[in-house]
Amino acid sequence: MSFDKTIQADQPILTTARLVLRPLAQSDAALLALYTSDRRVAEGTRSIPHPLPPGATEQFIARSTAPEREEDVWVLDGSVSGAAQVMGLLSLKPLERQQSQIGFWVAPAFWNAGFASEAVRAVIKSNPHHARTLFAEVFQDNAATAHVLTNAGFDYLGDAEAYSVARRATVPTWTYIRRM
Repeated sequence: MSFDKTIQADQPILTTARLVLRPLAQSDAALLALYTSDRRVAEGTRSIPHPLPPGATEQFIARSTAPEREEDVWVLDGSVSGAAQVMGLLSLKPLERQQSQIGFWVAPAFWNAGFASEAVRAVIKSNPHHARTLFAEVFQDNAATAHVLTNAGFDYLGDAEAYSVARRATVPTWTYIRRM
């Protein structure tokens, strides 16, 4: 199965004890805009700008739900367990040679409750891209995300750097790998 440029149109819904990982919907826009306008969330990613420009969330949802999208994006929906309908996002981008890159963020109100770990483990278990290898990168000032990855079986691969739109700077990163 090749995922060199785009992915399959149908994105699976994944479930855990406390979460449903589901595709984005237009109804998620208000909470996504609220969470991604938080500097702490934006600065933890490569691509979320800060301040968040008008319309950026809607454009992101449109790109992420298009049939020709280049990555799967799931909402961490906690409503199944009485929590918020949107708690964060997780993405899986196909790379060459049966590899994918995982990325995620959780809104600060839900930090340190294990939601990111639960979501990452669900994607690993499901392996929707049928990847042989998963990669992840973490800014070196984000030890909590590195901890999520190592607890999910990722191994440290090396140091690198990546540009952060919110920080307007190149930031040192740790790169991780998980063989499936």
